[in-house]
This record gives sequence, structure tokens and C-alpha cells, in this order.
Amino acid sequence: MATPYTVCCVTVDDKAAAKALAEGLVSGRLAACVSVLPGVSSTYRWMGRLERAEESLLLIKTRKSLKGPLRRFVTDNHPAKVPEVIFLDISGGSAPYLKWLGENTRPPRAAGKERGKNAGKRTGR
Repeated sequence: MATPYTVCCVTVDDKAAAKALAEGLVSGRLAACVSVLPGVSSTYRWMGRLERAEESLLLIKTRKSLKGPLRRFVTDNHPAKVPEVIFLDISGGSAPYLKWLGENTRPPRAAGKERGKNAGKRTGR
């Protein structure tokens, strides 16, 4: 059964940036919870070269309706030029956890108002 919730995956190679992103997302109610998994080894192609990096993976639990504001927050506050921001829809889950997730994120109406209110605004890094 589909839910109105999603998990966003973001990698970052700086521990302080991972902490700041997690705290900013939760304090701004763009996420109910951010789990930071250190020690992720990433291999990728960047600017025609094979790269490797030790990173942290942020698992961000949020509402689907907050994808836009969450993506903007990460893009505005991430140290990388092209941050990974991938959403994986939650197709199930325990009812009590999903209820908690909803109670600890901005409601859909507030997300829409925020989008219109801050359209085009960018925060500093």
C-alpha cells in the first residue's frame, strides 16, 4: 500500500556538513528523522574520471509533499556542486511509525505555502 511518505538518500563527504544538514532538516520540519550512516565507500565517475570517496549516507524520512523544499534545502546547504538527492517512496510501514512521521513534518498545506512564499530564495552556505 502506497503512503504519502518517502525516504530521501543524500551522500556527503564531510561529517560537519552531514550533521548540519540533518539538524537543519529536522529543525525545519522538512524531515521527521535523518539517520546518518558513516563509512559509505562510493565509486563514481565525475568530470570523466573514476573517483572514490568515503562518505556518510543520510536517510531522510519525510512527506512526499516536501520533496521540493527538501531538495532546495539540500542543494542550498550541501558542500558539493551536484549533491545526490534521490527519493524512494515508502510503500508500506508500521502504522504507528508512519503516524509519527506525519506528526513530525510540516503538514502538506504548510509545505505549499512555504513553496510559494520563498520561491526563488536561496540561503547562504
